[in-house]
Amino acid sequence: MYIKKTLMGVVAGASLFSISCNDTSKDSGWNESNAFYQESTLPYKTADFSKIQNKDFKPALEEGMRQQMEAVNAIAANTEKPTFENTLVALEKSSALLDRANRAFNVLTGAHTNKELQAISAELAPKFAAHSDAIYLNDALFQRIKTINDNRASLGLDNEDKRLVAVYFEKFVAAGANLNESDKAKLKEINQELASLSNAFGEKLLAATKSGGVTFTAEELDGVGSDELNSMKQGDNQYLVPLNNTTQQPIFPEMNNRDARAKLYKESWIRAEKKDDNDTRSTLLALAHKRAEKAKLLGFDNYAAWNLQSSMAQTPENAENLLRQLSEFAVANAKEEEAAIQQLIDESENPFQLSAADWDYYAEKIRSEKYALNQNELKPYFEMNSVLENGVFFMATKMYGITFKERKDIPVWHEDVKVYEIFNEDGSPVGLFYADLYQRDSKRGGAWMSNIVGQSKLLDQLPVIYNVSNFNKPAAGQPTLLTQDNVVTMFHEFGHAIHGFFAEQKYPTLSGTNVSRDFVEFPSQFHEHFAMMPEVLNNYAKHYKTGEVIPGALIEKLKLSQNFNKGYALTELMGASTIDMAWHTISAEAKIDDVDAFELEALSRNGLNLATVPPRYRSSYFSHIFSGGYAAGYYSYQWAEMLDWDAFAWLEENGGMNRANGQFLRERILSKGNSVPLDELYRNFRGKNPSIDAFLFYKGFAK
Repeated sequence: MYIKKTLMGVVAGASLFSISCNDTSKDSGWNESNAFYQESTLPYKTADFSKIQNKDFKPALEEGMRQQMEAVNAIAANTEKPTFENTLVALEKSSALLDRANRAFNVLTGAHTNKELQAISAELAPKFAAHSDAIYLNDALFQRIKTINDNRASLGLDNEDKRLVAVYFEKFVAAGANLNESDKAKLKEINQELASLSNAFGEKLLAATKSGGVTFTAEELDGVGSDELNSMKQGDNQYLVPLNNTTQQPIFPEMNNRDARAKLYKESWIRAEKKDDNDTRSTLLALAHKRAEKAKLLGFDNYAAWNLQSSMAQTPENAENLLRQLSEFAVANAKEEEAAIQQLIDESENPFQLSAADWDYYAEKIRSEKYALNQNELKPYFEMNSVLENGVFFMATKMYGITFKERKDIPVWHEDVKVYEIFNEDGSPVGLFYADLYQRDSKRGGAWMSNIVGQSKLLDQLPVIYNVSNFNKPAAGQPTLLTQDNVVTMFHEFGHAIHGFFAEQKYPTLSGTNVSRDFVEFPSQFHEHFAMMPEVLNNYAKHYKTGEVIPGALIEKLKLSQNFNKGYALTELMGASTIDMAWHTISAEAKIDDVDAFELEALSRNGLNLATVPPRYRSSYFSHIFSGGYAAGYYSYQWAEMLDWDAFAWLEENGGMNRANGQFLRERILSKGNSVPLDELYRNFRGKNPSIDAFLFYKGFAK
């Protein structure tokens, strides 16, 4: 998904989803045989997946929580005057074991889960929330932080120290540190309920998506390439098409059979609305209401108002204003595109009324006709390993001087995972990178980036980062050929990775991608541009059989078609963002019992209820906002795209892809993490505040 990426708030460098528990003992599984008992001896302290077993997680997480709470309680009870060192630095050091266990746990629960891990996750979810509350709602601890915050100007702190103080204080206040004891107790109950509900939504959706795949005959899949068919073969003339996490499915442009398209579209649309155990609607209703209740308790009108305090947008009104501006352009262009598709259908032998299930198929025909370009023509040039090593890595070397060496001696969590060590120009180490790119039933949908080890000078740690995608795995011996969208996804996710790899912070709380949602997608979306730059494209886009470089004529077609279907693409995103904001601007008193009706009303109210342009995600399978940490934050993709196009204009104004620009970007943005307020950080880079002008110009919306 992302989520195109998984990010979580931290206390002392550890996930907030942590555990408050009783003392552990050897009988509980916490002993020398536990894989997390000692710090990893592998390079970069990365997790040793050859030794980790399911049974290791619960005792390690529980002991990690016990150790952190012991440290937190000692800090809070310290009778000495609160200082930066004895309070905040001590907090930053309090979670070594928790980090080791929790980050490895997150790898597996996201990318290679099983029933045992799911049971552990479900059992611990409310305890994770309780542990977070035990820290954030500890009044003695908060008073120490408040004292330091009130006096930070006179403490002789450097800029990053001061930023850490400010961030901690803001987090504690936002988490409810100023509430009275009665309200704190209510908040703790709500947070535990929310954790359980979010976990339940994710598990139900994973099961619904897995069971929602549709079986077709070869005749029904007429038009689909033989290699792709072979990868889906189940038995004699039986082919299983798995569901992608989005509403539209990537196979649609190849499916000639309209009835088959309609069938697959319907199953995608209702995957989590079948009134069975995997129906997510009652869960998401409970989540939305409980989040509104939490916001009211914390003194806010709605959850979005509470959640966006530390974002670049700051308020839901500012986020909604951006969405309204973009929706006007998006819908107008989508309607023009719809008319062109309908005209093509009307001129066919058997005309019919365009439906959402038909859009991608006929849009691809228009792309082919208008630009003589189709995805099947491109795929032979987009072999996955070449895209990664000769495209993504090549770009990173050209821009930032970093180089890559594959490591086959590092244990991985699945045989498909590849590992690379990264070095600076001077040969100094940057970190380790894992690529887990193939779809499987044990992996949640979408694409994301996260850390196994977080960067921190205080902890003497270099980053260990992984990217996850869900590309269809071909039959044995066959190449993995990607669509253009798949290629862009790889550049996007590695943009997140670069943001993490270039971090140069002392403190884990401020390191790398620990920034607001509407900033974290900026570096990733910025790096999407390099996917289709001729210099990069020519280096990776080589025919998988002949080695022929992608012809210049095809590159020209790509260039001319880069804004094709732009109205549709933006409108489906606006639909998803609108649904997200609607759920998270309800009041605690709102009475909602029909998910579909609420969703339809929200889209209609904002002029986005187009029968042929569905939202990218419906509420019932919107994992970003109900289990992925993007609640009231899906707009951030558009906010970050405003930053990204503004930054791309800077790149073009200053000579394009070269080392000097890469170094400037690394120094001004990519290495700073959250060590500087983000609006200030962007101005230091660009020399001005961002504007929507470049977005509209480059996307072809400005006339």
